[in-house]
Amino acid sequence: MMSWLRHLPRDKSDTLLLLAAALMVLAPHFEHLPAWITATVCGTLLWRAALTWRGKRMPPLWLLLPVSMAAMAGVWRSYHTLLGRDAGVAMLALLLAFKLLEMRARRDLFVVVFLSFFVLLTNFFYSQTMLTALCMGATLIVLLTAQMSFQYTGAVPPLAARLRMAARIAVLAAPLAVLMFFGFPRIQGPLWGLPGDAHTGHTGISDSMAPGTLSSLAQSEAVAFRARFLDDLPPPPKHLLYWRSIVLGDYDGRTWTRVPRRRGQPRQEIAIAMRGKPLRLQVTLEPGNTRWLAALELSGPELKLAGYRVRDSDELEFFTTDPLTQRVRYETTAWTDFTIQADDDPRRMARWTELPAGFNPRTLALARQLRHADPASGTPLPPLPAADSAALAQQLLQRFHDGGYSYTLQPPLLGRDAVDEFLFNSKAGFCEHYAGAFVVLMRAMGIPARVVTGYQGGELNPVDGYVTVRQSDAHAWAEYWSPGRGWRRVDPTGAVAPERIAQNLARALPQTSAFGLGPLIDLQNDPNSWLAQLRFNYAALNNCWNQWVLDYNPDRQRSFLEELGAAFANWRSALGAALVCALLYGLRWRRQRRPADPLDGLYDAFCRQQARHGYARRADEGPHAYAARLRAMPASGEKHAAMEQFLSLYGTLKYSAAGAEPRSSSLTTLKTLLPLCR
Repeated sequence: MMSWLRHLPRDKSDTLLLLAAALMVLAPHFEHLPAWITATVCGTLLWRAALTWRGKRMPPLWLLLPVSMAAMAGVWRSYHTLLGRDAGVAMLALLLAFKLLEMRARRDLFVVVFLSFFVLLTNFFYSQTMLTALCMGATLIVLLTAQMSFQYTGAVPPLAARLRMAARIAVLAAPLAVLMFFGFPRIQGPLWGLPGDAHTGHTGISDSMAPGTLSSLAQSEAVAFRARFLDDLPPPPKHLLYWRSIVLGDYDGRTWTRVPRRRGQPRQEIAIAMRGKPLRLQVTLEPGNTRWLAALELSGPELKLAGYRVRDSDELEFFTTDPLTQRVRYETTAWTDFTIQADDDPRRMARWTELPAGFNPRTLALARQLRHADPASGTPLPPLPAADSAALAQQLLQRFHDGGYSYTLQPPLLGRDAVDEFLFNSKAGFCEHYAGAFVVLMRAMGIPARVVTGYQGGELNPVDGYVTVRQSDAHAWAEYWSPGRGWRRVDPTGAVAPERIAQNLARALPQTSAFGLGPLIDLQNDPNSWLAQLRFNYAALNNCWNQWVLDYNPDRQRSFLEELGAAFANWRSALGAALVCALLYGLRWRRQRRPADPLDGLYDAFCRQQARHGYARRADEGPHAYAARLRAMPASGEKHAAMEQFLSLYGTLKYSAAGAEPRSSSLTTLKTLLPLCR
C-alpha cells in the first residue's frame, strides 16, 4: 500500500490517507448506527475517493445542501429527536462525511481533521474497554499522520516515516496525559460523562420472573460483576457461591414479582444467627441500569456504596434509590453458614403461602396427595413441623431427579396452567421453571416458600484472584420456612443438573455441534491449557483497566494521592537528591551532545544514520568525499538523490565564502531530506 501511495500525486495520496483516517474514526459507530446512515456514510466516502482518484471537481453547494437536509430529516425520523447521544453521534457522522465533499480550502482541511478528533471521542460513549482504547490510539496516530502530511513543504517523507513520527508525538504527549489523569481533580461519575440515553440496552436481573426470563439472560456472556475475597482468604467452593439479588413472593399464575411493602407497615425484626468465620469481599458491579445489588449469601447487616443511598428489605435484599448507570464498587461481609428467622411467629409467614385461585389444579392435587390430604377438599392445610417440611422438600427434589426431567435453555412454550404443563407434560425447563414449580408445590402443601433470583457460581481467575460472575450465571432458587429452622435454601436445579451448581452452565447443558471447534472449546474449558491461561491473563489485564482507569473516582484519587504523598514524605530527601543529580547529568550530557550550530546537529544526525548501515564518516572526510563514498551504498535511487542533495546543500551552507548565517528555509529543507536518507 505504501509503494502504491508513493506513486500517486501528493494531493491525491494525502487526501486518500485522510479518507482512510476518517473511515477508521467512523467504522466503530457502524455497529449501532441505523443501516441507512452507515450506507450513506460509506457511499459518501467512496464518492469522495472516486472524485480524488479521477481528479474531478467537488459537487456544488446546491446539491449538497438538500442532501444534508434530507439526512437530518432521516435522523429525526429514526430517533424522533436531534438531541441525546444516539441522535447526536448520527448527525456528527453524517456531518463528517459530508464535510469531506466540500473540502476546498486549507481551512476546510483543518475543520475535517478536528471534527474527526471530536468524533473519535464519541466512540467512548458506547465502549470504554481496553481494546477500544487501543483501537482509538491507533486511529489517533493515523489522524496525526494525515494532518502532518498536508503541512510538509518540498519533499515528503515516506508514509512509514510519517507514521513513526506521529507515534513519537503521541508518546511524547502520553506522560502529560497520564499526569493530568491521575492528578487533575476528578468529578463524581464515569470516565466520560454520558448523556441521558447512554444507559439503555443494559441487561441484568429484573424484579419479575416468568418462564423464559432467565433462560434468555443466561445466553449472554457479559460480565455482571467481579468479586475479590479480602484478607488473603480463598473463595468458597462453587456450590456455596449464591449471590442474592431479588426475592419474589407474589404469583399471578404465570409471573413472579416482589411482595410490595404496605405503606405505613413497620419493618420486621429479622433474627439472624451467623456461624463460622466471616468472609470480607469487594464487589465491582457492572452498570445494569437497575437498583439491585448482588451480595453473597448471607451479607450484611450493612452495605455502603459511595455516592448512593443503599437500603435493605425484610427479605435481605440490598438496593439503591437511584438506578446504577455506572460501574460501582462496594465491600461486604458474608457468612456461608447462617439461620434466618428461626423463632418467628408462623402466622407472620402466611403471605408466603398465597397462591392464585383457579390455576394449576393438577399441581394443587399433587401437593395435597403428598400431604396425605383429600385432593378434593378445599380446606387450608395446617402448618408442619420442621422435620416434616424438610422431608417433603426432599421428596420433591427426588421427584425432579427421578421423574425424567431435563435441563434446557429452550423449553417448550407453556399455556395458562404453566406449572401443570411443566410438571406433567413437558418436563423440560430452566432454573426458573424448577424454582417456580417447587415454590408452588411447597405453598400448596401449606409450607411458606419464595423464589430468590440472583447469580450462582463464578469463574476464579488465578492470575488476579477475582471471581468473575457473568450474566450466564443468572439463576433462580427457592427458600422455604419451617419453625425452629427458619428459611432454608433449596436449589431444585441441582436435583436435575448438578453440574450447573458444581461447575457452570456450559457443563450442565447438552453439547450441540461445535462445527469442528470441539478441541478448541475443550482447550478453553481446561483451566491448565495455554488457551485458558491466555484468556485468564487478558481478563486480568482488562479488570486492571476497569479498576484503575474506568473506576478512578474522587475517592480513589484521594487515596492514591495520600499514599503517594506519604511515600514521597518518607523518601523525599533521597529522591530529591537523586532527581537533582539526574537533572544536572542530563543537562551536561545534552549540552555535550547537542552542537551549538543547528546545521552541525543535522549533519551529525545524517552521519549517525549512515553509520548504522556500515558507512560511518571518517575523521578526515568532508561532505563531498563522503558523498562520493556513499554512492556505493546499496539503496534506492530516491535515497541516493536525497543524500546527494543533503550533502551538497550542507557543504554550500557550511563552507560558503559569505560566512552568513544559514537561512531558515535551507535548514527546513535539510530537516525534510533527513528522513529520506535513512
